[in-house]
Amino acid sequence: MTAISATRARENIYQLISDVNTNCQPITITNNKGKNAVLIGEEDWRAIEETLFLMSIPGMAESIIKGGNTPLEECLSEDEVDW
Repeated sequence: MTAISATRARENIYQLISDVNTNCQPITITNNKGKNAVLIGEEDWRAIEETLFLMSIPGMAESIIKGGNTPLEECLSEDEVDW
């Protein structure tokens, strides 16, 4: 992960925002007090929030794994699902 000082981040904030959104790579913003922060793109943050929410539901991780291991021929087609 790239690290940059808060002073330098302040000077280049618009470019940093563009970079984290383009590259999907977080940037650590450091300061001299030892309390750093991480800049990530909004889309990446929303994905993290969704993952945290799903993993907070009891049994959800197991259900996702089970679904991923289900052979395609055993899955319902779109016509069989009542949306």
